[in-house]
Amino acid sequence: MSSTKFPISALPLASKNQLLIHHLTPDTNTPTPPQFRSKVLVESPSIQRRARLLPGPCHFSYVSPFPVPFPYDIEPPVPASAADDKGSYIEKWLADREAVHLLPSSAKYPDTPLRKYAAKNRDQPLDLIGISETGLRDCVPHLDVGDAFAVIGAPSIAHEFDDEGDPQPSDIKDVVDARQDLIDVLSGQYTLMSAPEDSSKPDSIPFAPWSIRYSGHQFGSWAGQLGDGRAITIRQYKPNVTPHPSDPQLTYELQLKGSGRTPFSRSADGLAVLRSSIREYLCSEAMEALHIPTTRSLSLISLPNLPVQRERVETACVLTRMAPSFIRIGNFEAFNGPTNMFFFGGGQQKSDYEGLRILGEWVSANVLKLDVEPGKSWGSQLVLEVARRNAKMVAGWQAYGFMHGVMNTDNVSILGLTIDYGPYAFMDVFDPHHICNHTDETGRYAYKYQPNMIVYAVRALLNALSPLIGAEAELGGKAVTAGWADGVTSEKLAEWNKAAQELKSEAERVVQETAAVEYGRLMRKRLGLRRQDFTDEAEFFKPLLELLEQYSLDFHSTFRSLSFFKPSLLPQTSSLSDSSGSDSLLQAFIAELLGRSSEPERLDHAAATSAWLAWLEKYAKRIESEADEWKDDRAAGNDIDAEREKEMRGANPRFVLRQWVLEEVIARVERDSSSGKRVLAKVMQMACNPYEPWGAENDERPESELDKEEKEERRYCGLGEKKMLGFQCSCSS
Repeated sequence: MSSTKFPISALPLASKNQLLIHHLTPDTNTPTPPQFRSKVLVESPSIQRRARLLPGPCHFSYVSPFPVPFPYDIEPPVPASAADDKGSYIEKWLADREAVHLLPSSAKYPDTPLRKYAAKNRDQPLDLIGISETGLRDCVPHLDVGDAFAVIGAPSIAHEFDDEGDPQPSDIKDVVDARQDLIDVLSGQYTLMSAPEDSSKPDSIPFAPWSIRYSGHQFGSWAGQLGDGRAITIRQYKPNVTPHPSDPQLTYELQLKGSGRTPFSRSADGLAVLRSSIREYLCSEAMEALHIPTTRSLSLISLPNLPVQRERVETACVLTRMAPSFIRIGNFEAFNGPTNMFFFGGGQQKSDYEGLRILGEWVSANVLKLDVEPGKSWGSQLVLEVARRNAKMVAGWQAYGFMHGVMNTDNVSILGLTIDYGPYAFMDVFDPHHICNHTDETGRYAYKYQPNMIVYAVRALLNALSPLIGAEAELGGKAVTAGWADGVTSEKLAEWNKAAQELKSEAERVVQETAAVEYGRLMRKRLGLRRQDFTDEAEFFKPLLELLEQYSLDFHSTFRSLSFFKPSLLPQTSSLSDSSGSDSLLQAFIAELLGRSSEPERLDHAAATSAWLAWLEKYAKRIESEADEWKDDRAAGNDIDAEREKEMRGANPRFVLRQWVLEEVIARVERDSSSGKRVLAKVMQMACNPYEPWGAENDERPESELDKEEKEERRYCGLGEKKMLGFQCSCSS
């Protein structure tokens, strides 16, 4: 890969034919980047801060980051008569704080496609508290972050106040400038837009940040228009210096979460707090390390002087997250939502079938990249592809005990990415009915029901696209074209909708079958099994999970312990009463498994031991029956038990982002960011390398001989205090 790197303001921009804003329909109030920059931001900036419904055909609105306290503290003029026109006075107050002042171009990067705009009257301290090394490596490998990692300090849990041996911030101007550029832009204090002088150039690409419109069903109820209420995409990056190895056309949106109000903020402030930002920052990369499809995180920048009112006053924070696209099922619902649901909100809009077509064509060709011939129908394929992708994603959730907490249709990605990390949790003691979100009073999004909720979301997508799919069927497999639904009668719409519903059973089958196959693959991998057998679910997966539930055992550490199981541990008889060496080892192994119970005082050890022995006997026979699956390893002279252990340790994490760990990290960063950011960096390091033997795993040294860092690593790999088991978060963020 090329070593060429650029500061954030000079990163390569995606080509015009890859940019969402040049293919979807902009808000009529912010029609083009030049008009947005020269008119809206200067003369009527409130249009991007006032909650409002976008006109029917519009997909997005240009919006600039604006991380300031809300409600806005607009001081009255002196004298009061100076503002007879209150509207104009408010517009001027906002305009004075917008990033509209063009900075000189960089001498080193004179031809950068975007320019940096600064704001006056809103200076505030900015504290870089996190940079994701894996997100940087995988998504924006050409981004120069300067000495950002040195400023954060060496990752450590136990030595967060000891900076001896830390890398030192640079005194080289270009290095310092790259880091400051990163902070300026990713905090939302500065804005990247195309320059005024570029507007007349034939090869220029007009560009401004945007927020996108979507609707959705929240907890099963139609919510009308929602949209990016605090998320603003600030650029779309293409690694065109060295194209991405998996897809030369791949681009990444860089999106700021918590950078101020947008037209979709409704009554909220558009900001995010440190607490929730840390949770998403860590979990995005943790999920990637577990090979579960996810959006990614890049940076965390705290705004310590910007108070945010939640259940208490908290500190504001801006998270930069990345994805090839942030489009959701709710984007389609915005253009054809349900008409038979009573709705109290103010966001209900009429269907706009042309907007639906334009969005679908863009998603099919540029986001999902469906293999569809020009002019051929794409609606059915879009639904089935979204079904497949989300089925694989939710199978990963189930196999690794992840609970999202808010699986509303506006939180279900078209790409099948885990998105919008709110009150999520990883399973502690296994409970299939666990609810991680205390707002979810009915348990709609409990762990057990997550696959069903993907089916529900896919149905919502099908319902939104039904008239188009029905029309394509009527056209004999041809794609609809511009104006396809002009003047259509309600009878014809009903006919199209009915025809499209024939796809419902197939879409549901795709979700169920894809999820089952992927779940089976992952569970076999976690158990070190290489052969697929149709009885695996009934004979191994389900009985194992029932053991965990019945005896209140920890989900993740149990799987990790099974990595070290060997069939040779089993005695020649099913009795554990004799005192042979293997029996003693087996007793110790089962005792270790039972030692992970959250309720040891209520444990019937005899019954639990017998139940585990029965399962382990079947497991051992299955392992031994797979001898042929390991013949290549045996031919290479490898120890099969050791090879299986290695594979299982690579599939069963030693470290998991448990709720108690997250709460402790958040508290340490809130208490003192200068030391807390080192703790945050260490936990990110552990989350990105979850299979490593953190805390001197299986080390025979006594606890007293471990160093402080190893002891803390071991503690962070533990179950934590009983009071934190099953801890529920709220949606407040």
